[in-house]
Amino acid sequence: MSPNTFVFRVDASLDIGTGHVMRCLTLAGELARQGKECTFVCREHQGHLGDLIKKNGHRLFLLPACISKKLGTKKGTTDNYALWLGVPWQQDANQTLDIVADLKPDWLVVDHYALDSKWERLLFESARHIMVIDDLADRAHKCSLLLDQNLGRIESDYDGLLNADCKRLIGPRYALLRPEFESCREGSLRRRESHRLKRILVSLGGIDLNNVTGRLLEALANSALKSDTVLDIIMGSSAPYLDAVRVQASQIRFKASVNVDVNDMAERMYLADVSIGAAGVTSWERCCAGLPAVIMILAENQAKVANALEESGAAISIGDPENIGTRLPLVLANLSDPGRLKKMSTAAANVTDGKGALDVINSMSLMSR
Repeated sequence: MSPNTFVFRVDASLDIGTGHVMRCLTLAGELARQGKECTFVCREHQGHLGDLIKKNGHRLFLLPACISKKLGTKKGTTDNYALWLGVPWQQDANQTLDIVADLKPDWLVVDHYALDSKWERLLFESARHIMVIDDLADRAHKCSLLLDQNLGRIESDYDGLLNADCKRLIGPRYALLRPEFESCREGSLRRRESHRLKRILVSLGGIDLNNVTGRLLEALANSALKSDTVLDIIMGSSAPYLDAVRVQASQIRFKASVNVDVNDMAERMYLADVSIGAAGVTSWERCCAGLPAVIMILAENQAKVANALEESGAAISIGDPENIGTRLPLVLANLSDPGRLKKMSTAAANVTDGKGALDVINSMSLMSR
């Protein structure tokens, strides 16, 4: 096996979103800084992010796209996660094996809700170790290391789902965040010693397939927010409603800008007073920055995270996006209290310190000795 070679099997698409690839890019980026070679194996779904992977300096193999039908539905559920793969799992395993067998990596990192122990067993001898990144704890895995970075998750959630010798890394201590979030953390927390609701960061993921951003802007327009409020709206270039949101933002009564494919999210979180977004992987970035958040549940697997974040005091959940029009104006009115913002910021900062990627790599390195 090649001790400095790491392979990632992960996908992005209009249905899957971008979060899985983005967190794998974070891990790959830190590995590359340590002199490791990272290769991505992705299926060529619409919105696959292959260009971004290559832009980050990593090798990319694109598997042929499914051409028969649309892959999924507007919300991820246990029943349709398998559809996200686009092909039968056996076909995906064999196509991946053709690539991995030649590379002989030290680690194969798998981040995909459609894959489980059946797929992993077929690939198990092709790499020295397999690491699985999961959020669901709903299926069996065959791996050396399992990472679930979600708040509220406990090790026993995976009892009976893993081989006995699998090491578990559980909780947001291990959240995969880019180094700039840790670098901005101290200044961001210091800034929140005294602040008011003046600048709002809006980020519903890189895709936002159902234009939740548009509904959000409509609710903000009908709220009691002052007209000098600044809206920093983040979207991906693959977002199907990008042009519509740009038009909507240009007509709103606030100082609004739509920013696409940004690479300075840590700085934008530093500048924001509140964030509005999904209860997905960006939650840990917000927490590292001590950024109070209003969150909503855009997929089935986000419900437990949303509840845990609200219970911790780091965020306020409005639940389903259908509640935006009725709940968001009331929530924002409550957040006009600087004391409330300060308490939320402190609670958020206690969730994660931004050093998770290094902790994960240290665990991988120890297992590779």
